[in-house]
Amino acid sequence: MKALEGVRVLDMTHVQSGPSATQLLAWLGADVVKLEAPTGDITRQQLRDVPGVDSLYFTMLNCNKRSITLNMKSERGKELFAELVRSSDILVENFGPGAVDRMGFTWDRLQSLNPRLIYASIKGFGAGRYAKFKAYEVIAQAMGGSMSTTGFEEGPPLATGAQIGDSGTGIHAVAGILAALYQREQTGRGQRVQVAMQHAVLNLCRVKLRDQQRLAHGALKEYPNRTFGEEVPRSGNASGGGQPGWAVRCAPGGPNDYIYVIVQPVGWKPLSAIIGRPELADDPEWATPEARLPKLDKMFQLIEEWSIRHDKWTVLDTLNAENIPCGPILSTKELVEDGSLREEGIVVTVDHPERGEFVTVGSPLQLSDSPVDVRTPPLLGEHNQEIYAAFGVGADELAELKTNGVI
Repeated sequence: MKALEGVRVLDMTHVQSGPSATQLLAWLGADVVKLEAPTGDITRQQLRDVPGVDSLYFTMLNCNKRSITLNMKSERGKELFAELVRSSDILVENFGPGAVDRMGFTWDRLQSLNPRLIYASIKGFGAGRYAKFKAYEVIAQAMGGSMSTTGFEEGPPLATGAQIGDSGTGIHAVAGILAALYQREQTGRGQRVQVAMQHAVLNLCRVKLRDQQRLAHGALKEYPNRTFGEEVPRSGNASGGGQPGWAVRCAPGGPNDYIYVIVQPVGWKPLSAIIGRPELADDPEWATPEARLPKLDKMFQLIEEWSIRHDKWTVLDTLNAENIPCGPILSTKELVEDGSLREEGIVVTVDHPERGEFVTVGSPLQLSDSPVDVRTPPLLGEHNQEIYAAFGVGADELAELKTNGVI
């Protein structure tokens, strides 16, 4: 028994924000039916590494789903879509604003077809002045507060490698969908769930809004910046929180030979001994957090003078032996090959019928009574016969629909 067993999701999403959400629902046990145009989700073809085979972009976001095709512009297509709505618990889409309405399926129409339906929409922006603007991952980062606060003080704003605009929004959507599903148990009614990419990124940047308000009372002492204007500055690798942190270099000096070290008050004495400067533990110029705050750059320079003589794994073990928080900068190659992540089921190998084996990220949601078995994503229209048969579509009509471009 899986957590969402018996729940059917009609997945009208494409690219990343929507598929990331519906894949999580599938991992939780929902029957996710991916509804695609006869040409398929555009990401089946984008960034292909193997000619004529679904791309990793698609496969890594659509595991554990079933696939059907449907042309919503045809009358028979609209009839079949109505049947799909009637038989679903959740509908998820991330089309442009108003696209589903223009197909003839407004929220009122969907409610009349299925009063218990939970209709989740992912959009770039809310209903304000940006509502009709197109949004992509980095646009959401730009307009949600992430880019203005990422990077070094004298450099340009930077995008983060984490897909906080797309997959970050998908996770927010899952939270809303599950809440609506729970409320339906109490009321018997479905409802709309709407999440905007800009809003999700802003939520993930709330500590920077915290610091924006703190600026009214003076400089942000936890930041390494020397001067402050009216906006939260870019502050490099500084944590900006109550416990200062920084990425220090390690041997042999490659692009990812760094480790991020956090200096807690309790950790200063053992850390000063490790780096060969035990006298700093009792030096009034260094002994307290307040004394160290004005010279964080010098503090991390001292740590780096020690760390650069050792590889990051040695530094990791040495610091953890004294309970000093730290973490090596792991490259994508190191993550794919990480034995611990493999054992934990977070990096998994999946067998695909056309491309063979590929590596993907497993479910980050770990439920003791609902284990996840990551299964291969569907081929385009793989489950047409299986699903449409439930609506009385026989083999002859199915062939005719395919010939006429309805599926």
